[in-house]
Amino acid sequence: MKKDDPCVGVCQFDGRTGWCAGCGRTIPEIRAWRKMTPYRRASLMRELPLRITRAGKVNRARPSSGLPSAS
Repeated sequence: MKKDDPCVGVCQFDGRTGWCAGCGRTIPEIRAWRKMTPYRRASLMRELPLRITRAGKVNRARPSSGLPSAS
């Protein structure tokens, strides 16, 4: 991860939220990152940990095969 970039090199996107599993940003946010104002970057950086946590909870609650579990 670069000093000013939240990318951790894990580029997998959640189909429901559009958030990257590694950094929490959307594709448009990743593309616009270098052109964002420092204020917007700082604001987004504060939001990213919550996004990653929320996306992880949603993914764990979903069955991985897409089929209901037999339990």
